[in-house]
Amino acid sequence: MIRRLVCSALLALAPAAPLAAQHAIPGLDAAAIDTTVKAGDDFYRYANGGWERRTEIPNDRSSFGSFNIAAKLADAHVKQIVHGAAASPGAAGSDVRRIADYYRSFLDTAAIAARGTASIQPLLDSIAAVGDRAALARFVGAHLRADVDPINLGTLHTDNPFGFWVTQDFNRPTHYSAALLQGGLEMPDRSYYLDPSPRMADVRTAYRSHVAKMLTLAGVANAEEKADSIVALETKIAGTHWKVEDSEDPAKGNNHWARADFAKNAPGFAWGAFFTAAGLADQDSILAWQPSAITGIAGLLGSESLASWKALLAYHAIEDRASVLPAAFDRESFAFFGNTLSGAPEQAERDARAVDATSDALGFAVGRQYVQRYFPASAKANAQHMVAGIVAAFQQRIDALDWMAPSTKAEAKAKLRTLRVSIGYPDRWPSYAALRIAPRDAYGNADRVERFNFLKTRAKLHQPVDKGEWVMTPQMVNAVNLPAMNVLNFPAAILQPPFFDATRADAMNYGGIGAVIGHEVSHSFDNLGANFDSKGRLRNWWTEADFAHFQAATQALARQYDAYHPLADASINGQQTLSEDIADLAGVTAAYDAWKASLRGNPAKSVGGLSGDEQFFLSFAQIWRTKFREPALRRQLLTNAHAPGPWRALTVRNLDAWYPVFGVAAGDTLYLAPGDRVRIW
Repeated sequence: MIRRLVCSALLALAPAAPLAAQHAIPGLDAAAIDTTVKAGDDFYRYANGGWERRTEIPNDRSSFGSFNIAAKLADAHVKQIVHGAAASPGAAGSDVRRIADYYRSFLDTAAIAARGTASIQPLLDSIAAVGDRAALARFVGAHLRADVDPINLGTLHTDNPFGFWVTQDFNRPTHYSAALLQGGLEMPDRSYYLDPSPRMADVRTAYRSHVAKMLTLAGVANAEEKADSIVALETKIAGTHWKVEDSEDPAKGNNHWARADFAKNAPGFAWGAFFTAAGLADQDSILAWQPSAITGIAGLLGSESLASWKALLAYHAIEDRASVLPAAFDRESFAFFGNTLSGAPEQAERDARAVDATSDALGFAVGRQYVQRYFPASAKANAQHMVAGIVAAFQQRIDALDWMAPSTKAEAKAKLRTLRVSIGYPDRWPSYAALRIAPRDAYGNADRVERFNFLKTRAKLHQPVDKGEWVMTPQMVNAVNLPAMNVLNFPAAILQPPFFDATRADAMNYGGIGAVIGHEVSHSFDNLGANFDSKGRLRNWWTEADFAHFQAATQALARQYDAYHPLADASINGQQTLSEDIADLAGVTAAYDAWKASLRGNPAKSVGGLSGDEQFFLSFAQIWRTKFREPALRRQLLTNAHAPGPWRALTVRNLDAWYPVFGVAAGDTLYLAPGDRVRIW
């Protein structure tokens, strides 16, 4: 039986009890409010205790919260789009036909079963044919993929020994640069391989068994022996990997290596053959994002046996395509990654996964229809209005800082002036004209999409920097700040309940989507974004004294989060989550200021007996409601740059305005003396 541990001892003491507000409050979950919990002891449970008790995590989920609630509506819309395309597929070569063919091929398990392993066999044969180190380098280069998430550089997952990314150059913002990153692991993070605890040892035992089962299903000889070799090699790779907090730091990643110097800096690997096969031989320099890891992996490519590398590459290829191989592969992959690693008891229905896979593969083709059908112009206008108010509030906060020198303030305000905020969808829709999607070929379609995305990403190296490019599709419930570009994207799907509702009180919207907007604006000024100037150059634009003050404040926030223990044996890593924690704090602060400014001196209207301030702070706490299965919570603590939702809600303890609203006083668990409250922006 999985024991759910969402809250630490700090948050686990509230008994089941009557709720504060049984009557409806439009736009707020009144039934979630639990006044048997003191707001000053546990504000998350005060705002969400009723929701925690009545909510069960769906069997096909490892966690569940506000983002999933919003995603359910977005997913229903995407399902209508995809099912509609399947029913009326349109003309050959159209995006509607591509959507229809991708979805129907993924759903056609009979065709997948009939093909067996024939789809993947040519790839396995090409791996088996690797006869020397140069051939190994050519294979690795030819199968380099653009599978890096620019939002979470610290949690890269790639089947290739190296990850690939194209980014605006941090030294020359008008140019793109190619970047190589650490790769080669199937489990989520180095700690899954290196942590000596009995719990992680059990995970590794299960993983080794899983690897052997996947190889056996594919008909690979000596599966047990090769599974031992694969896990041993991945463990050595993990030993070279950087930690999440280091991988997220652009100053540590900004290492330009001349292409010709890779052989000197990372010996043991046939770099020339690799770059030629990857189509990167025309690049004079390439970013080595985690240089010591790249050196270490290159050394392993040269020192570990070809047999071990070929076994690893074969297993990774099989794992990567498990969902479009016969059902036994799909079930076994879920049994380990979905159940053992994440805790979900059941796999989602094939149709739901087919819809998701189609939306992932053809994201902007689906997204274009999404905004046409479900994103009215009024929603975009409302968001733009809130963005303008929050940016103005942020500027006023910069003006009011008594510790920041005028020269630093001028640079900070220049960043705000050049901030580009895109709402809903991109101005120009990407084209899928060069992508062939074939009916009844689920494996081939997945392979062609992966190759298409790589070629599209690589092609940027020969194009001017496009600040209008989106890294999220409109149907994603998320938002992003790209600090190097000073660009924000707010997809259409996040502009809906529980984050935003045009019919509810402004205080609730500012506490919800307003805090999210403020969060993303603030990323331009967190511990990572603050390293970039208004043009996207990685340079220190601070006075020495100002930067020392800024760092002291951010480290105080890191220590605050270090003290939270979501699991008895695991705490939040405040350095790993620091940039997101800064953005949460600065974001809710700017959103609160913007809401107050929007009142123009008038009192806020009470709703359901709640003051405007109560509406604001409760709405903020309710957008972070999340329940976890224990393996999923552990995985987030180890790999995610965000603190788990219940602890993100607690940043209100740093806002002076929160204290009188809920009567928080000395002696309460969350109370901080005024001098101990973290104030950054």
